[in-house]
Formats: sequence, structure tokens, C-alpha cells
Amino acid sequence: MKDDSGEKQRRTLIPRIALLACLALVVVSLGIALSPRSPVEPADPPFSEQARSAALAETMRLRAAGEELGGSTTGDATPAVARTVSLLTSQARALLLPGQDEPDAALPAGPSAPSAAPSEAPSLAPSGVPSPDQPGAESAATLPASAAASLPASAAALASALADSAAQRLADAAVADGGMARLLAAVGTAQLLQASSLAAAAGAPAPAVPDPAVPPLSGTCPDAAASPSSSPAATAPSAASAASAAPATSSPSAASAGADAQAATLPGALAATVRTELETVYGYQVALPRLGGAAAARASEQLILHEALAAGAEALSRVHCAPVPQREAGYATEQDFLANPATGLGGLEASALRVYGDLVALSEGQTRQWAIAGLVGAARRSAAWGAETGALPGLAVDPAGLPELPAPSP
Repeated sequence: MKDDSGEKQRRTLIPRIALLACLALVVVSLGIALSPRSPVEPADPPFSEQARSAALAETMRLRAAGEELGGSTTGDATPAVARTVSLLTSQARALLLPGQDEPDAALPAGPSAPSAAPSEAPSLAPSGVPSPDQPGAESAATLPASAAASLPASAAALASALADSAAQRLADAAVADGGMARLLAAVGTAQLLQASSLAAAAGAPAPAVPDPAVPPLSGTCPDAAASPSSSPAATAPSAASAASAAPATSSPSAASAGADAQAATLPGALAATVRTELETVYGYQVALPRLGGAAAARASEQLILHEALAAGAEALSRVHCAPVPQREAGYATEQDFLANPATGLGGLEASALRVYGDLVALSEGQTRQWAIAGLVGAARRSAAWGAETGALPGLAVDPAGLPELPAPSP
């Protein structure tokens, strides 16, 4: 009898234990569901996005300053301020992501994303290498009082701020992703040129911003014995190379007309750079006897510079085991170039912008630093010969395809 009663007690306890376990499980589940979860912090955006956002914010801030100055500036600085606003408008539209409204773009830019230290990189270039306004954008009237108070209050101050922005954009371009690096380099280059132009119009000294540093080029092809650049096949002119040899003309796109086909790879971009520099050297050699005075002196100095740039591009090609195009004896020269050599040289310099832009996008490290310095140098020389460089030198952009700036806040 005792054994039977113990068995009955155990049978009655089992359902109770199971019920208590189920209740405990329900309570624990409810506690987990009702307890607040720690908010998941969003990951920091990539460096390239931080650099783009900082560039857009600063460009909008400087644009607002230019609009504010446009109504109060008088004298020779007035057209220069208007050109600055137009340039910054085009750049802001290029920096704005399609379909994305960025209400904070008009606020003063905080510290730009820290630029990574340039990789121990090169220096084989000579020293010293260095649209109408769109409606519906933010103006100084829409900025907070503290932001509006920090805007440059004169054309000279705007030029200085523009130069500072240019230096930061070029520094960020050295380490950003390829396509963004090209855009930032184009923005920085144009801002650097406009800063000098605005300062001159305002009667102020040019902003003390040095050209991008050209690191010493170093390194060799990992397999120098089998390097394409050391083989006879590499030095022989290929059909693509012959087809892309452009005449020395006054057309800005003449020297880079054949570069597009091979510019999608680093070896192709390096080959296009070599060809462009060699053609430019030939153009200066042809133009020199037809120039006089200060123009001849400047052309003589720049001929030496381009010879060094051509040698630098060839050396970089060998570093990357890329074929080096054969040097040509000469290039076809059009009559317009012979009749107007200064204009023709400006066209040759401007034609190199796209080539250096390709190299910026497709390279990194020391090669990109060299390319950025080359882009800035080509833009400076283009402007010195009177050629237009545009709002985004080195980048072919259809203004009609750029997104519109956000409408002012009510």
C-alpha cells in the first residue's frame, strides 16, 4: 500500500511541475520581450562618404558667403564673386547625391574626415608641379545666426577660405575611393584656381596654399626581367597607340582623343599620360620659335617641365609593370596651332586634365599623389595660357545631368 501511494503522489506532481515550468517560461519570455533593447548605433559611413559630405557642406557655406557678398561688393571684385558663386553652385550639384535631400548641406562644415596619411609614396616629377547659377539653393538668409556670422565678410576672406577648402579636398582625394577621389580632386583644383583669381580681383595677395606635394617615386616592377616595359613588344607602337596619337592643335580634346579607349585600367591610364605628355612636349617645341617675350620664357620653362613629366609617367609605368608607349618622332600640327601658338598651348594643357583625372581615379598611393599634382599643374598652366578649365577640371560632366540643389527652407 505504501508503494502505491508514493507512486500516486509522483504521478500528481509531474503535471504540476510541468505547469510551473511552462509558467516560468512564459514569464521569462515576457520579461525578455518587454525589456528595452540597447539602441544599435549606426556604423560610421565610409571615409569617401564623409569626405563628400564635408566637401558639400563647405561648398554650400562658401556659396552662401558669395551670394551675400554679391549684393555688397563693388568694383573689379564683383564679376569675380559672381563667377565664384557660379562655380560653387556647379560643384555643389556634382557633390549632391542624386535623389538625396541634404538639409544640413548649407551649415558650416565641421572638421573634414581625417585624411589618412599618404602611403609612403613617390616623387619623380619636377618640383613645382603642382554655367549659370542655379535657382533654388540655400542662401545666407537661411543659415542660423551663428553660421551666418562665420561667413567670410570680404572677397579677400572668401578667397582665403576657398583656398583652405581646396587644400582639404585635395588631401581627401589622395585617400578616397577611386571615383570619389577624382571628384574631390576636380573640386579642389577648381577652388584653388578660383581662390587665386578672386584674390587678384580683390587686390589681395594670392592665398598661401602650396601645390600638392609630389612624393619621391620609388619602387620597381616585381618581375623586372619579365616586365612588359622591357620587352621589344612593349616598346613597339601598337595599333591602339598609333590610332590614339593626337595632333598638336588648339582643340582642348585633341591630345586626349585617343586616351579614352585604354583609360579604364591603370596601365591604360599611364600609357595615355605618357602619350599626352610626349605630344605636349612636341607642341611646346613647335610653339617656342613662334613666341616672343614673356610667353617664350614661360614656354621654355614649361617645355622642361613637360619633359620631366613624360619621364615620370614612363617611370611609373615601369613601376607598375605597364607597357611604355614608344616615343614618336613628331605629330601632325594643324594650321590654327601654328598661327596662334599661345592658344594652342592652352588647348594642349587643357587636354591633359581628363588624362590626369583618369589616372587619379585608377591609381592609389604614390601614383595618385603624382596624378593629383599633375592635375593641379595642368589646370594652372591651362589658365595661364587663357584656356578654360571649368568647374570640375579632369572630370567630364554634363551639367544638365546633375541633381538640383535642395530648395531653401521656409
